[in-house]
Order: sequence, then structure tokens, then C-alpha cells
Amino acid sequence: MPELSADIVVVGGGVGGCAAALAACRAGRTVIMTEPTAWIGGQLTQQAVPPDENRWIEEFGGTLSYRTYRTMVRQYYRDHYPLTPAARAKWNLNPGNGGVSRVCHEFRVGLAVLEAMLAPYRSSGRLRVLLYAEPTAATADGDRITSVTVRQSCPEAEWTLTAPYVIDATELGDLLPLAGVEYVSGAESKKMTGEPSAKDEYEPTNMQAITFTFAMDHLPGEDHTIDRPTQYGFWRDYVPQLRPAWSGKLLSWTQCHPHNCSPFHRKLFDKPSLWWFRNIVDRDNFVEGTFRSHITLVNWPQIDYWLGPICEVPADEVAKHLEGARQLSLSWLYWMQTEAPRDDGKGAGYPGLRLRGDVVGDTPDGLAMYPYIRECRRIQAEFTVLEQHVDRKCRGDRGAEPFADSVGIGYYRIDLHPTTGGDNYFDVDSCPFQIPLGSLIPRRVENLLAGAKNLGVTHITNGCYRLHPVEWNIGEAAGALAAHCLANRLTPRQVRNDPAKLEAFQKQLLAEGIRLQWPRIYTDANP
Repeated sequence: MPELSADIVVVGGGVGGCAAALAACRAGRTVIMTEPTAWIGGQLTQQAVPPDENRWIEEFGGTLSYRTYRTMVRQYYRDHYPLTPAARAKWNLNPGNGGVSRVCHEFRVGLAVLEAMLAPYRSSGRLRVLLYAEPTAATADGDRITSVTVRQSCPEAEWTLTAPYVIDATELGDLLPLAGVEYVSGAESKKMTGEPSAKDEYEPTNMQAITFTFAMDHLPGEDHTIDRPTQYGFWRDYVPQLRPAWSGKLLSWTQCHPHNCSPFHRKLFDKPSLWWFRNIVDRDNFVEGTFRSHITLVNWPQIDYWLGPICEVPADEVAKHLEGARQLSLSWLYWMQTEAPRDDGKGAGYPGLRLRGDVVGDTPDGLAMYPYIRECRRIQAEFTVLEQHVDRKCRGDRGAEPFADSVGIGYYRIDLHPTTGGDNYFDVDSCPFQIPLGSLIPRRVENLLAGAKNLGVTHITNGCYRLHPVEWNIGEAAGALAAHCLANRLTPRQVRNDPAKLEAFQKQLLAEGIRLQWPRIYTDANP
């Protein structure tokens, strides 16, 4: 088996993995990064999820490199697309004008920008990226990981990767069981965490829904109806059995409001509109004739799949649930094309809705090439962020718990989607929070760091630590920490537990544009 060595191995090329590789290479280290699909970028690309961001992101609440990514996205459109003069003149250009982000954009653009950010390091040989590569095994010597085996499907190969430091940035925390790293999955119990909203008993397979997102446009007068999905009959009649109760069928314009689970009716085009929530191409931003239609990204409540988890279960169960999630997404599209009540009240169905598989990577089924993962295995960390550290109800006017070992900041609501354990939405406000260094460090293993959603958080606090700018910050901090430890012959635990060493590392982060705390103007803001 061929062997590759570097200073740092980053397993997983998603948002956190790319940020980790960028930070480590920037610090002069060699990196091998693996990615199971054709596209690096995770949520930003192959999961096809426009950025979910805090409302201050244009000025604060993300690292300098993350905000550089956003700036480069806008510049990519100015450099390569026929924008209207009005759109070109906007400093805060939002290509899609979607409501979820101030920079809703196409996923190929996101991929191009990430590749551009990493290009100097790939060209110099400092960074090697193995696409279509998944971890299959790992070896350890005591409390240190000594190697990671990855299998590459295109070209077909198997590699042994070695490095002084390993960062797990996989979407499901896949490296943790392979390397024997202690971890938690699913929903913890009150006994485990003391969280007010935790479960009475530990439920290790109770995880948030996954979603196969897809892009579509609308060409009235044309018929782009897909073939009837195999499981359409099941999903058309499916009535969710959740706690609190879901109102009516899943395939409906009426959904549960995330904040209180009450019935909430939305329309496709008319306000309140599903379409414009994650619109990624606003045709009016471009010279007439560039696009025939607006293009939206469907990541809506009706395609959340919660009938079973895709980790901590046998392979046949994983395959069954992945196919079920695909069938649900295709059934939602087919229902909209054929049976959905129209906004104008004139009959049913919008056959002009066109599946845009080309927008998400030319996949065989037209859906995103990888499911949107909201929750994964999480390390048993030196420090675990709990509900009582960040929940606004718990904290009152004190703001989030301050962490002396902060390595970044973030903000998002504690947003839990329906779960495989039968729980409906749990969506409450959090306070603008910090990312503690202790949450990146396993309790026992010395040379592994969490680089994505697998850090030391709980089922509940995962809900506000899982979105794009926060995951980027987690990965960037992990990459910077590994490089810092190599340069100074330290372990991550030594950095965290020695005040002078911690201060030196935090000064380095500040110099790299990673903010460690929120100014009062933001923490005192109304929710």
C-alpha cells in the first residue's frame, strides 16, 4: 500500500477541512486533505447549502479568511458574469438575493473560489488533495494516531497517510470510531450534561434529519415533469408522527413553524414565499437573456428525512435511509410539478419546474452529490459546550459564557430540525458565543483535533455551532493549532493549560484575523 506523509493530515474536505488546510498551509506546513466526493467545500458546494450566517456577518462574526471567501465570491461574479450595471455597482452584491444569506451564490462559484484560495499551496506542493477518498481504517500507538488508511475510488487506489497531527473534518466524524477516539452521538441525557432541555435517557441514534437538496428553475408553459419516483405513493400519503405533532401531511404547503411547531402556511412564489428563501440566481442581476429563470435551492422542511440515522447503524440501514432521503426529495419535486395547489388557485401542479442537476454537479438523479448533514459524532472533549453556556433563556442578560481559551466566535439560533427519534423542531435563540479551545481537543488522544461539527458540543448546542462561518472558524483554529504545536514542539493540551502558551497562540489567531470575543454592541443587541 503506497504511503504519503505530511505535517498534518486533514480527513474531510468540507467547510472545516478547507479552512484547516488553508490555515496550516499559510503557516508553512505540508498538508494532505481527503474528500469523498468530486468537490471540496462541503455545505458550500457538494451539499448545496447557501450560507447560513449571523446577521452581522458583513462587518463581524466570521474570520478574516471566511469574509475573504465571501468577497471573492462577489468578485468572481464581477469578473466572469454579465451583471447589470446596477448589480455590478453594489458593494454587497447578493447574486441570488436569497433571504438566508447576503451572498447566496451558485455552488460551482463557491468551488472555484475555494480552489483559488488553495491553489498556491497545491501548486507549490505544500497541499495535496485526494478526491473520491474515504477513511477505512486507522492505527494508534497508545494515545497517538499513527496512520490513517483511505480508499480512493477514482482513480482506484488505497493510501496509508501519516502525519504528526490529524484533523477529523469528516461530515459524520468518521475517523473517531476508526481510530478508537472516545465520542458521543445522538441526544445526551440530563444526567450526562445537566442541560434543561436534554433527554431523560441517552439516545445515541437520535439525530437531526438529513436532506438531499436540489436546485430548480421555473419555465412556465413547458413540461419538465420527472418520472414518478418509486416511493412517491408512500411520501404523498405520509403523515409525520413527531412530538409535538406535525400538522397534516409532509408533502403540503403547510409546515410546522420552527419556533413553536404551530401550523405555518407558505406558498411557492407569493409571499410568504419558499422560493426566495434560498434563491441562488436572481436573473434580474444579470444582463437580459443570461438566465431564462431565477434559480432556487430547495432545502425546505418538506424534504427533511428523519426515518433513520446514517451513522451508528449497519451499512444496509445507511443505504436504506440514503435512498429514502433521495426518494423524499424527488417526491417533493414531483408533487410540486403534478399535485400541488397553485398560488393562483388555477388547478394543481407546476410542470414548468425544472430540476437543475447541472447546478449541483451533474449527478445522475439531479440531487446534490452529498446529503446535507446537520449532526454527527462528537468527540468527548476536554471541554463541552452546553445549553446553559449559550441559550439566551439560560443566560438572560449576561450573554454567553465567556471562555478564557476562546479560539473564535459565532452566532446562530439553537436550530434543531426534526430527529430520527421523533422529536419535532427545537429552535430557540442563543447568545453570540465563543469557541473554546478545549472543545477541539479529545480527552485522551494527543494528536487528533476536531475540525468541523464533531467538536465538543452536545446534541442541543450542535444546533448553533453547525453552520458555515462557525464550522469554518472551527477548522481554521484546528489547522492553526496543529501548525503552532509543530512549530513550538507543544501538544494542544499544553497550549490550552498553560496561560502564557495560550496567550501566545491567541495572539497568533488575532494576527490572522480570527476574533476571539464579541464587542458589547453585538452581545447587547436585541434577539
